[in-house]
Amino acid sequence: MPTHEVTNQVPPLAGHDIADYPVLLDAVEREGARWALDEVHELGRLAGTAEVQEWGRLVEKNSPVLRTHDRYGHRVDEVDFHPNYHDLMTVAVEHGIHAAPWADSRRGAHVARAAKLFVWGAADPGHLCPISMTYAAVPALRAAPDLAATYEPLLTASTYDYGLRVPSTKQAVIAGMSMTEKQGGSDVRANTTRATPRPDGSYELVGHKWFTSAPMSDFFLTLAQAPGGLSCFFVPRVLPDGSRNPIRLQRLKDKLGNRSNASSEIEYDGASAWLVGEEGRGVPTIIEMVNMTRLDCTVASAAGMWFGVLQAGHHTRHRSAFGKLLVEQPLMTNVLADLAVEAEAAAITAIRLAGAVDRAVRGDESEVLFRRIGLAVSKYWICKRAPVHAGEALECLGGNGYVEESGLPRLYREAPLPSIWEGSGNVAALDTLRAMARQPEAVGAFFDEVALAAGADARLDDAVARVQKDLSALDDIEYRARRVVEQMALVLQGSLLVRHGDPAVADAFCASRLGGDWGVAFGTLPTGVDVGRIISRTAVDAGA
Repeated sequence: MPTHEVTNQVPPLAGHDIADYPVLLDAVEREGARWALDEVHELGRLAGTAEVQEWGRLVEKNSPVLRTHDRYGHRVDEVDFHPNYHDLMTVAVEHGIHAAPWADSRRGAHVARAAKLFVWGAADPGHLCPISMTYAAVPALRAAPDLAATYEPLLTASTYDYGLRVPSTKQAVIAGMSMTEKQGGSDVRANTTRATPRPDGSYELVGHKWFTSAPMSDFFLTLAQAPGGLSCFFVPRVLPDGSRNPIRLQRLKDKLGNRSNASSEIEYDGASAWLVGEEGRGVPTIIEMVNMTRLDCTVASAAGMWFGVLQAGHHTRHRSAFGKLLVEQPLMTNVLADLAVEAEAAAITAIRLAGAVDRAVRGDESEVLFRRIGLAVSKYWICKRAPVHAGEALECLGGNGYVEESGLPRLYREAPLPSIWEGSGNVAALDTLRAMARQPEAVGAFFDEVALAAGADARLDDAVARVQKDLSALDDIEYRARRVVEQMALVLQGSLLVRHGDPAVADAFCASRLGGDWGVAFGTLPTGVDVGRIISRTAVDAGA
Protein backbone atom coordinates (compact mmCIF):
# COMPACT_ATOMS: atom_id res chain seq x y z
CA MET A 1 0.00 0.00 0.00
CA PRO A 2 1.39 3.45 -0.86
CA THR A 3 2.06 5.46 2.30
CA HIS A 4 1.86 8.88 0.66
CA GLU A 5 -1.16 8.69 -1.56
CA VAL A 6 -2.68 12.18 -1.54
CA THR A 7 -6.45 12.35 -1.16
CA ASN A 8 -8.94 14.96 0.05
CA GLN A 9 -6.51 17.83 -0.50
CA VAL A 10 -7.59 21.08 -2.08
CA PRO A 11 -6.27 22.05 -5.53
CA PRO A 12 -4.43 25.38 -5.86
CA LEU A 13 -6.59 28.45 -6.21
CA ALA A 14 -5.09 29.85 -9.41
CA GLY A 15 -6.26 30.78 -12.88
CA HIS A 16 -9.24 32.77 -11.61
CA ASP A 17 -10.41 36.38 -11.84
CA ILE A 18 -10.13 38.22 -8.52
CA ALA A 19 -12.52 40.83 -9.91
CA ASP A 20 -15.31 38.28 -10.37
CA TYR A 21 -17.13 39.72 -7.37
CA PRO A 22 -20.70 40.93 -7.94
CA VAL A 23 -20.80 43.52 -5.15
CA LEU A 24 -17.58 45.14 -6.42
CA LEU A 25 -18.62 45.22 -10.06
CA ASP A 26 -22.09 46.56 -9.31
CA ALA A 27 -20.66 49.29 -7.09
CA VAL A 28 -18.08 50.35 -9.67
CA GLU A 29 -20.79 50.71 -12.30
CA ARG A 30 -23.12 52.53 -9.91
CA GLU A 31 -20.37 54.99 -8.91
CA GLY A 32 -19.71 55.99 -12.50
CA ALA A 33 -16.78 53.84 -13.68
CA ARG A 34 -18.41 51.22 -15.86
CA TRP A 35 -15.93 52.21 -18.56
CA ALA A 36 -13.10 50.73 -16.43
CA LEU A 37 -14.55 47.24 -15.89
CA ASP A 38 -12.57 45.60 -18.70
CA GLU A 39 -9.32 46.79 -17.16
CA VAL A 40 -10.47 45.79 -13.67
CA HIS A 41 -11.09 42.27 -14.98
CA GLU A 42 -7.73 42.29 -16.77
CA LEU A 43 -5.98 43.06 -13.50
CA GLY A 44 -8.15 40.56 -11.64
CA ARG A 45 -7.16 37.76 -14.01
CA LEU A 46 -3.51 38.73 -13.77
CA ALA A 47 -3.61 38.80 -9.96
CA GLY A 48 -5.18 35.34 -10.02
CA THR A 49 -2.37 33.71 -11.99
CA ALA A 50 0.06 31.31 -10.34
CA GLU A 51 2.95 33.45 -11.61
CA VAL A 52 1.80 36.65 -9.91
CA GLN A 53 0.90 34.76 -6.74
CA GLU A 54 4.49 33.57 -6.71
CA TRP A 55 5.71 37.15 -7.11
CA GLY A 56 3.79 38.05 -3.97
CA ARG A 57 5.16 35.11 -2.02
CA LEU A 58 8.74 35.86 -3.00
CA VAL A 59 8.69 39.58 -2.26
CA GLU A 60 7.40 38.94 1.25
CA LYS A 61 9.81 36.07 1.88
CA ASN A 62 12.76 38.13 0.60
CA SER A 63 12.32 41.40 2.47
CA PRO A 64 14.12 44.60 1.38
CA VAL A 65 17.73 44.98 2.48
CA LEU A 66 19.34 48.26 3.55
CA ARG A 67 22.76 49.29 2.18
CA THR A 68 24.09 52.29 4.07
CA HIS A 69 27.52 52.35 2.34
CA ASP A 70 29.09 51.14 -0.87
CA ARG A 71 32.15 48.89 -1.00
CA TYR A 72 34.47 51.88 -0.75
CA GLY A 73 32.87 53.37 2.34
CA HIS A 74 30.81 56.06 0.63
CA ARG A 75 27.40 56.70 2.17
CA VAL A 76 24.67 55.57 -0.29
CA ASP A 77 21.53 54.96 1.85
CA GLU A 78 19.79 52.66 -0.60
CA VAL A 79 17.40 49.73 -0.27
CA ASP A 80 17.62 46.62 -2.44
CA PHE A 81 14.40 44.83 -3.38
CA HIS A 82 13.61 41.43 -4.83
CA PRO A 83 13.22 41.75 -8.63
CA ASN A 84 9.54 40.78 -8.46
CA TYR A 85 8.88 43.86 -6.33
CA HIS A 86 9.68 45.95 -9.38
CA ASP A 87 7.45 43.71 -11.50
CA LEU A 88 4.56 44.42 -9.14
CA MET A 89 5.28 48.14 -9.11
CA THR A 90 5.44 48.21 -12.91
CA VAL A 91 1.99 46.65 -13.25
CA ALA A 92 0.51 48.99 -10.63
CA VAL A 93 1.89 52.14 -12.24
CA GLU A 94 1.16 51.13 -15.83
CA HIS A 95 -2.46 50.48 -14.84
CA GLY A 96 -2.74 53.85 -13.14
CA ILE A 97 -3.24 52.60 -9.57
CA HIS A 98 -0.92 55.38 -8.41
CA ALA A 99 -1.76 59.02 -9.15
CA ALA A 100 -3.25 58.61 -12.63
CA PRO A 101 -6.82 59.73 -11.71
CA TRP A 102 -5.61 63.28 -11.04
CA ALA A 103 -4.80 63.57 -14.76
CA ASP A 104 -7.97 61.79 -15.92
CA SER A 105 -11.02 63.96 -16.55
CA ARG A 106 -13.41 61.02 -16.92
CA ARG A 107 -16.19 60.72 -14.36
CA GLY A 108 -15.39 57.86 -12.03
CA ALA A 109 -11.60 57.95 -12.47
CA HIS A 110 -11.01 57.69 -8.73
CA VAL A 111 -13.57 54.87 -8.50
CA ALA A 112 -11.78 52.98 -11.25
CA ARG A 113 -8.50 53.37 -9.43
CA ALA A 114 -10.00 52.11 -6.15
CA ALA A 115 -11.37 49.03 -7.90
CA LYS A 116 -8.00 48.30 -9.49
CA LEU A 117 -6.27 48.71 -6.13
CA PHE A 118 -8.87 46.34 -4.64
CA VAL A 119 -8.13 43.50 -7.05
CA TRP A 120 -4.37 44.04 -7.53
CA GLY A 121 -3.84 43.99 -3.77
CA ALA A 122 -4.31 40.21 -3.94
CA ALA A 123 -0.86 40.02 -5.52
CA ASP A 124 0.96 41.77 -2.66
CA PRO A 125 -0.31 44.50 -0.35
CA GLY A 126 3.16 45.77 0.58
CA HIS A 127 4.09 47.45 -2.69
CA LEU A 128 0.81 49.35 -2.62
CA CYS A 129 2.16 51.57 0.18
CA PRO A 130 4.28 53.75 -2.17
CA ILE A 131 1.51 53.50 -4.76
CA SER A 132 -0.98 54.89 -2.24
CA MET A 133 1.32 57.67 -1.08
CA THR A 134 1.97 58.73 -4.66
CA TYR A 135 -1.79 58.99 -5.22
CA ALA A 136 -2.24 60.95 -2.02
CA ALA A 137 0.65 63.37 -2.61
CA VAL A 138 -1.00 65.26 -5.47
CA PRO A 139 -3.68 67.25 -3.57
CA ALA A 140 -1.17 68.15 -0.83
CA LEU A 141 1.49 69.23 -3.31
CA ARG A 142 -0.98 71.59 -4.97
CA ALA A 143 -0.50 73.88 -1.96
CA ALA A 144 2.83 74.74 -3.66
CA PRO A 145 1.78 75.61 -7.25
CA ASP A 146 5.33 75.87 -8.61
CA LEU A 147 6.28 72.44 -7.28
CA ALA A 148 2.99 70.98 -8.46
CA ALA A 149 3.54 72.34 -11.97
CA THR A 150 6.80 70.42 -12.19
CA TYR A 151 6.00 67.22 -10.34
CA GLU A 152 2.30 66.51 -10.81
CA PRO A 153 2.81 65.38 -14.42
CA LEU A 154 5.58 63.06 -13.21
CA LEU A 155 3.44 61.70 -10.38
CA THR A 156 0.59 60.88 -12.75
CA ALA A 157 2.72 59.43 -15.56
CA SER A 158 2.08 55.73 -16.22
CA THR A 159 5.75 54.72 -16.25
CA TYR A 160 7.68 53.07 -13.44
CA ASP A 161 11.09 54.76 -13.56
CA TYR A 162 13.01 53.30 -10.63
CA GLY A 163 16.27 54.69 -9.28
CA LEU A 164 17.64 57.70 -7.42
CA ARG A 165 18.19 60.48 -9.92
CA VAL A 166 17.21 64.14 -10.09
CA PRO A 167 13.39 63.83 -9.90
CA SER A 168 12.68 66.49 -12.51
CA THR A 169 14.77 64.58 -15.08
CA LYS A 170 12.92 61.28 -14.69
CA GLN A 171 10.03 59.94 -16.75
CA ALA A 172 7.96 59.51 -13.59
CA VAL A 173 8.34 59.72 -9.82
CA ILE A 174 7.10 57.98 -6.68
CA ALA A 175 6.24 59.96 -3.53
CA GLY A 176 6.43 59.17 0.17
CA MET A 177 5.44 60.84 3.39
CA SER A 178 7.51 61.40 6.52
CA MET A 179 5.56 62.51 9.58
CA THR A 180 5.94 60.29 12.63
CA GLU A 181 8.61 60.82 15.28
CA LYS A 182 9.49 58.58 18.20
CA GLN A 183 8.35 60.95 20.93
CA GLY A 184 4.98 61.78 19.37
CA GLY A 185 3.54 59.08 17.15
CA SER A 186 0.14 60.31 15.98
CA ASP A 187 0.67 63.55 17.93
CA VAL A 188 2.61 65.21 15.12
CA ARG A 189 2.47 68.59 16.84
CA ALA A 190 5.06 67.14 19.25
CA ASN A 191 7.52 66.79 16.35
CA THR A 192 10.99 68.18 17.01
CA THR A 193 12.53 68.07 13.52
CA ARG A 194 13.67 71.62 12.79
CA ALA A 195 13.42 73.53 9.53
CA THR A 196 15.70 76.57 9.28
CA PRO A 197 15.15 79.05 6.42
CA ARG A 198 18.00 79.75 4.01
CA PRO A 199 18.56 82.92 1.99
CA ASP A 200 17.73 81.14 -1.27
CA GLY A 201 14.20 80.27 -0.08
CA SER A 202 14.91 76.64 0.77
CA TYR A 203 15.08 75.22 4.29
CA GLU A 204 17.57 73.05 6.14
CA LEU A 205 16.04 70.10 7.98
CA VAL A 206 17.61 68.47 11.02
CA GLY A 207 15.86 65.71 12.92
CA HIS A 208 14.83 62.06 13.19
CA LYS A 209 11.75 60.35 11.77
CA TRP A 210 10.56 57.14 13.39
CA PHE A 211 8.47 55.72 10.51
CA THR A 212 9.16 56.62 6.91
CA SER A 213 7.87 53.97 4.53
CA ALA A 214 9.15 53.51 1.00
CA PRO A 215 12.47 55.33 1.63
CA MET A 216 13.52 54.88 -2.01
CA SER A 217 10.76 57.29 -3.07
CA ASP A 218 11.89 60.23 -5.18
CA PHE A 219 10.64 62.73 -2.62
CA PHE A 220 8.87 62.92 0.71
CA LEU A 221 6.26 65.29 2.03
CA THR A 222 7.44 65.79 5.58
CA LEU A 223 6.50 67.75 8.68
CA ALA A 224 9.01 69.90 10.54
CA GLN A 225 9.00 72.83 12.94
CA ALA A 226 9.70 76.09 11.07
CA PRO A 227 9.88 79.56 12.69
CA GLY A 228 6.16 79.96 11.98
CA GLY A 229 5.20 76.58 13.45
CA LEU A 230 4.72 73.04 12.20
CA SER A 231 4.98 73.12 8.40
CA CYS A 232 4.94 70.80 5.40
CA PHE A 233 8.01 70.41 3.18
CA PHE A 234 9.00 68.85 -0.13
CA VAL A 235 12.20 66.84 0.45
CA PRO A 236 13.80 65.12 -2.58
CA ARG A 237 16.23 62.23 -2.25
CA VAL A 238 18.40 63.72 -5.00
CA LEU A 239 19.02 67.46 -5.24
CA PRO A 240 18.80 69.50 -8.47
CA ASP A 241 22.61 69.45 -8.86
CA GLY A 242 22.62 65.64 -8.83
CA SER A 243 24.04 65.24 -5.32
CA ARG A 244 22.36 63.09 -2.67
CA ASN A 245 20.29 65.00 -0.17
CA PRO A 246 21.68 64.10 3.30
CA ILE A 247 18.80 61.82 4.30
CA ARG A 248 20.35 58.97 6.28
CA LEU A 249 18.57 55.62 6.44
CA GLN A 250 19.37 54.42 9.95
CA ARG A 251 17.61 51.08 9.82
CA LEU A 252 14.63 49.24 8.35
CA LYS A 253 11.79 48.24 10.64
CA ASP A 254 11.32 44.52 11.35
CA LYS A 255 7.54 44.47 10.98
CA LEU A 256 4.77 42.00 11.71
CA GLY A 257 3.56 42.15 8.11
CA ASN A 258 3.84 44.39 5.04
CA ARG A 259 7.28 42.88 4.71
CA SER A 260 7.78 43.51 1.00
CA ASN A 261 7.61 47.24 1.71
CA ALA A 262 10.61 48.94 3.30
CA SER A 263 9.77 51.07 6.34
CA SER A 264 12.66 52.99 7.82
CA GLU A 265 13.97 55.33 10.43
CA ILE A 266 15.66 58.29 8.78
CA GLU A 267 17.80 61.22 9.84
CA TYR A 268 17.60 64.61 8.18
CA ASP A 269 21.23 65.64 8.51
CA GLY A 270 20.97 69.16 7.14
CA ALA A 271 18.68 68.03 4.30
CA SER A 272 17.42 70.57 1.79
CA ALA A 273 13.67 71.12 1.70
CA TRP A 274 11.12 73.44 0.11
CA LEU A 275 7.98 74.74 1.80
CA VAL A 276 4.59 73.36 0.74
CA GLY A 277 1.81 75.72 1.76
CA GLU A 278 2.29 78.31 4.48
CA GLU A 279 4.49 78.12 7.54
CA GLY A 280 2.51 76.86 10.51
CA ARG A 281 -0.07 75.16 8.26
CA GLY A 282 1.67 71.80 8.03
CA VAL A 283 -1.16 69.70 9.40
CA PRO A 284 -3.94 71.22 7.23
CA THR A 285 -1.65 70.86 4.20
CA ILE A 286 -0.66 67.24 4.71
CA ILE A 287 -4.13 66.22 5.89
CA GLU A 288 -5.09 66.26 2.21
CA MET A 289 -2.62 63.43 1.75
CA VAL A 290 -3.80 61.64 4.88
CA ASN A 291 -7.45 61.67 3.76
CA MET A 292 -6.53 59.93 0.52
CA THR A 293 -4.42 57.28 2.20
CA ARG A 294 -7.27 56.66 4.65
CA LEU A 295 -9.47 55.85 1.68
CA ASP A 296 -6.87 53.32 0.56
CA CYS A 297 -6.75 51.80 4.05
CA THR A 298 -10.49 51.23 3.80
CA VAL A 299 -10.30 49.78 0.29
CA ALA A 300 -7.38 47.52 1.23
CA SER A 301 -9.18 46.17 4.30
CA ALA A 302 -12.28 45.43 2.24
CA ALA A 303 -10.13 43.72 -0.37
CA GLY A 304 -8.43 41.60 2.28
CA MET A 305 -11.81 40.38 3.45
CA TRP A 306 -12.71 39.35 -0.10
CA PHE A 307 -9.44 37.44 -0.48
CA GLY A 308 -10.14 35.64 2.80
CA VAL A 309 -13.64 34.71 1.65
CA LEU A 310 -12.22 33.45 -1.65
CA GLN A 311 -9.68 31.22 0.08
CA ALA A 312 -12.15 29.89 2.65
CA GLY A 313 -14.81 29.24 0.02
CA HIS A 314 -12.39 27.47 -2.32
CA HIS A 315 -11.08 25.24 0.46
CA THR A 316 -14.49 24.23 1.77
CA ARG A 317 -15.79 23.45 -1.71
CA HIS A 318 -13.04 20.85 -2.19
CA ARG A 319 -12.42 19.45 1.29
CA SER A 320 -14.60 16.75 2.88
CA ALA A 321 -15.14 15.91 6.53
CA PHE A 322 -17.58 13.55 8.23
CA GLY A 323 -19.01 12.36 4.92
CA LYS A 324 -19.75 15.76 3.35
CA LEU A 325 -17.95 18.62 1.70
CA LEU A 326 -17.20 21.26 4.31
CA VAL A 327 -19.31 23.76 2.40
CA GLU A 328 -22.31 21.48 2.96
CA GLN A 329 -21.88 21.31 6.74
CA PRO A 330 -24.52 23.54 8.38
CA LEU A 331 -22.23 25.30 10.84
CA MET A 332 -19.59 25.92 8.17
CA THR A 333 -22.24 27.46 5.91
CA ASN A 334 -23.07 29.86 8.74
CA VAL A 335 -19.42 30.84 9.08
CA LEU A 336 -18.87 31.27 5.35
CA ALA A 337 -22.04 33.30 4.89
CA ASP A 338 -21.18 35.52 7.84
CA LEU A 339 -17.69 36.18 6.44
CA ALA A 340 -19.25 36.96 3.06
CA VAL A 341 -21.74 39.40 4.58
CA GLU A 342 -18.94 41.29 6.34
CA ALA A 343 -16.89 41.41 3.15
CA GLU A 344 -19.77 42.65 1.00
CA ALA A 345 -20.66 45.36 3.51
CA ALA A 346 -17.03 46.52 3.48
CA ALA A 347 -16.70 46.45 -0.30
CA ILE A 348 -19.92 48.31 -1.06
CA THR A 349 -18.95 51.01 1.44
CA ALA A 350 -15.37 51.36 0.22
CA ILE A 351 -16.44 51.91 -3.38
CA ARG A 352 -19.19 54.32 -2.31
CA LEU A 353 -16.49 56.36 -0.56
CA ALA A 354 -14.33 56.25 -3.67
CA GLY A 355 -17.32 57.67 -5.53
CA ALA A 356 -17.61 60.41 -2.93
CA VAL A 357 -13.94 61.26 -3.44
CA ASP A 358 -14.43 61.35 -7.20
CA ARG A 359 -17.36 63.74 -6.98
CA ALA A 360 -15.77 65.81 -4.21
CA VAL A 361 -12.64 66.56 -6.23
CA ARG A 362 -14.90 67.62 -9.10
CA GLY A 363 -16.62 70.21 -6.91
CA ASP A 364 -19.65 68.46 -5.39
CA GLU A 365 -19.89 70.13 -1.97
CA SER A 366 -22.46 67.68 -0.62
CA GLU A 367 -20.06 64.85 -1.36
CA VAL A 368 -17.23 66.77 0.31
CA LEU A 369 -19.31 66.85 3.48
CA PHE A 370 -20.43 63.22 3.27
CA ARG A 371 -16.87 62.05 2.62
CA ARG A 372 -15.58 63.82 5.74
CA ILE A 373 -17.73 61.78 8.13
CA GLY A 374 -18.31 58.70 5.97
CA LEU A 375 -14.61 58.10 5.45
CA ALA A 376 -13.74 58.66 9.11
CA VAL A 377 -16.27 56.18 10.48
CA SER A 378 -15.63 53.60 7.75
CA LYS A 379 -11.86 53.78 8.11
CA TYR A 380 -12.31 53.06 11.80
CA TRP A 381 -14.76 50.19 11.49
CA ILE A 382 -13.79 48.36 8.30
CA CYS A 383 -10.12 48.39 9.21
CA LYS A 384 -10.99 47.25 12.72
CA ARG A 385 -12.95 44.27 11.40
CA ALA A 386 -10.25 43.05 9.01
CA PRO A 387 -7.97 41.22 11.49
CA VAL A 388 -10.73 39.16 13.12
CA HIS A 389 -12.13 38.42 9.65
CA ALA A 390 -8.73 37.18 8.47
CA GLY A 391 -8.38 34.99 11.56
CA GLU A 392 -11.75 33.33 10.94
CA ALA A 393 -11.00 32.80 7.24
CA LEU A 394 -7.72 31.16 8.23
CA GLU A 395 -9.55 28.87 10.66
CA CYS A 396 -11.80 27.63 7.87
CA LEU A 397 -8.71 25.90 6.48
CA GLY A 398 -7.86 24.38 9.85
CA GLY A 399 -4.21 23.48 10.33
CA ASN A 400 -3.61 23.97 6.60
CA GLY A 401 -4.51 27.62 7.02
CA TYR A 402 -1.87 28.08 9.71
CA VAL A 403 0.86 26.93 7.33
CA GLU A 404 2.67 29.61 5.32
CA GLU A 405 2.12 27.79 2.02
CA SER A 406 -1.61 28.48 2.23
CA GLY A 407 -1.08 32.24 2.00
CA LEU A 408 -3.49 32.89 4.88
CA PRO A 409 -0.75 33.74 7.42
CA ARG A 410 0.37 36.55 5.13
CA LEU A 411 -3.20 37.87 4.97
CA TYR A 412 -3.47 37.58 8.76
CA ARG A 413 -0.22 39.51 9.33
CA GLU A 414 -1.27 42.21 6.90
CA ALA A 415 -4.77 42.73 8.29
CA PRO A 416 -3.92 44.93 11.32
CA LEU A 417 -1.89 47.45 9.34
CA PRO A 418 -4.65 49.58 7.75
CA SER A 419 -6.21 50.08 11.17
CA ILE A 420 -2.88 51.45 12.47
CA TRP A 421 -1.73 53.40 9.41
CA GLU A 422 -2.95 57.01 9.26
CA GLY A 423 -4.29 56.89 12.79
CA SER A 424 -5.08 53.85 14.89
CA GLY A 425 -8.57 53.11 16.22
CA ASN A 426 -8.65 55.80 18.90
CA VAL A 427 -7.30 58.44 16.53
CA ALA A 428 -9.89 57.55 13.88
CA ALA A 429 -12.74 57.61 16.39
CA LEU A 430 -11.66 60.94 17.85
CA ASP A 431 -11.18 62.36 14.36
CA THR A 432 -14.84 61.58 13.70
CA LEU A 433 -15.87 63.54 16.80
CA ARG A 434 -13.61 66.40 15.75
CA ALA A 435 -15.17 66.47 12.29
CA MET A 436 -18.68 66.54 13.75
CA ALA A 437 -17.77 69.42 16.06
CA ARG A 438 -16.04 71.49 13.40
CA GLN A 439 -18.41 70.74 10.53
CA PRO A 440 -21.89 70.03 11.91
CA GLU A 441 -23.23 70.19 8.38
CA ALA A 442 -21.15 67.06 7.61
CA VAL A 443 -23.23 65.15 10.16
CA GLY A 444 -26.34 66.18 8.27
CA ALA A 445 -24.80 65.03 4.98
CA PHE A 446 -23.97 61.67 6.55
CA PHE A 447 -27.50 61.07 7.79
CA ASP A 448 -28.96 62.33 4.52
CA GLU A 449 -27.05 59.50 2.85
CA VAL A 450 -28.25 56.93 5.38
CA ALA A 451 -31.83 58.21 5.13
CA LEU A 452 -32.00 57.23 1.46
CA ALA A 453 -32.91 53.77 2.77
CA ALA A 454 -35.51 55.03 5.26
CA GLY A 455 -38.60 52.80 5.44
CA ALA A 456 -37.00 49.91 3.61
CA ASP A 457 -36.04 47.90 6.69
CA ALA A 458 -37.40 48.47 10.20
CA ARG A 459 -34.23 47.13 11.82
CA LEU A 460 -32.17 49.73 9.99
CA ASP A 461 -34.62 52.51 10.87
CA ASP A 462 -34.45 51.57 14.55
CA ALA A 463 -30.64 51.50 14.48
CA VAL A 464 -30.48 54.94 12.88
CA ALA A 465 -32.78 56.32 15.58
CA ARG A 466 -30.53 54.84 18.29
CA VAL A 467 -27.42 56.40 16.77
CA GLN A 468 -29.03 59.81 16.52
CA LYS A 469 -30.11 59.55 20.15
CA ASP A 470 -26.56 58.62 21.20
CA LEU A 471 -25.17 61.61 19.31
CA SER A 472 -27.59 63.98 21.00
CA ALA A 473 -26.16 63.10 24.44
CA LEU A 474 -22.83 64.91 24.61
CA ASP A 475 -21.92 63.81 28.14
CA ASP A 476 -18.86 61.49 28.09
CA ILE A 477 -19.04 61.40 24.25
CA GLU A 478 -15.28 60.99 24.01
CA TYR A 479 -15.41 57.96 26.31
CA ARG A 480 -18.15 56.48 24.10
CA ALA A 481 -16.47 57.46 20.82
CA ARG A 482 -15.71 53.97 19.60
CA ARG A 483 -19.24 52.73 20.21
CA VAL A 484 -20.82 55.74 18.54
CA VAL A 485 -18.52 55.56 15.50
CA GLU A 486 -19.06 51.81 15.21
CA GLN A 487 -22.82 52.29 15.11
CA MET A 488 -22.52 55.06 12.54
CA ALA A 489 -20.44 52.80 10.32
CA LEU A 490 -22.94 49.98 10.67
CA VAL A 491 -25.95 52.08 9.71
CA LEU A 492 -24.06 53.41 6.69
CA GLN A 493 -23.24 49.86 5.60
CA GLY A 494 -26.80 48.75 6.26
CA SER A 495 -28.22 51.63 4.23
CA LEU A 496 -26.00 50.84 1.26
CA LEU A 497 -26.80 47.12 1.36
CA VAL A 498 -30.54 47.71 1.68
CA ARG A 499 -30.51 50.09 -1.27
CA HIS A 500 -28.01 48.41 -3.57
CA GLY A 501 -26.96 45.01 -2.23
CA ASP A 502 -28.27 41.52 -2.76
CA PRO A 503 -31.49 41.13 -0.70
CA ALA A 504 -30.17 38.04 1.08
CA VAL A 505 -27.01 39.83 2.13
CA ALA A 506 -28.91 42.93 3.24
CA ASP A 507 -31.33 40.83 5.29
CA ALA A 508 -28.50 38.91 6.97
CA PHE A 509 -26.64 42.13 7.74
CA CYS A 510 -29.64 43.86 9.29
CA ALA A 511 -30.63 40.77 11.26
CA SER A 512 -27.17 40.14 12.69
CA ARG A 513 -25.55 43.60 12.88
CA LEU A 514 -28.54 45.85 13.54
CA GLY A 515 -31.34 43.65 14.83
CA GLY A 516 -29.90 42.77 18.21
CA ASP A 517 -29.14 39.15 17.31
CA TRP A 518 -25.43 39.44 16.54
CA GLY A 519 -23.11 36.92 18.17
CA VAL A 520 -19.55 37.85 19.02
CA ALA A 521 -17.91 35.33 16.68
CA PHE A 522 -18.42 34.89 12.95
CA GLY A 523 -20.80 32.05 12.20
CA THR A 524 -23.60 33.30 14.44
CA LEU A 525 -26.14 34.35 11.82
CA PRO A 526 -29.73 33.76 12.99
CA THR A 527 -31.93 31.02 11.59
CA GLY A 528 -33.83 31.97 8.44
CA VAL A 529 -31.01 33.77 6.65
CA ASP A 530 -30.51 32.56 3.06
CA VAL A 531 -26.95 31.35 3.57
CA GLY A 532 -26.96 29.34 0.35
CA ARG A 533 -27.58 32.37 -1.81
CA ILE A 534 -24.98 34.41 0.07
CA ILE A 535 -22.31 31.72 -0.32
CA SER A 536 -23.09 31.24 -4.02
CA ARG A 537 -22.05 34.85 -4.65
CA THR A 538 -18.48 34.03 -3.59
CA ALA A 539 -17.74 31.23 -6.06
CA VAL A 540 -15.07 31.80 -8.73
CA ASP A 541 -13.88 29.54 -11.53
CA ALA A 542 -10.30 28.44 -10.93
CA GLY A 543 -8.12 26.87 -13.57
CA ALA A 544 -4.75 25.28 -13.18
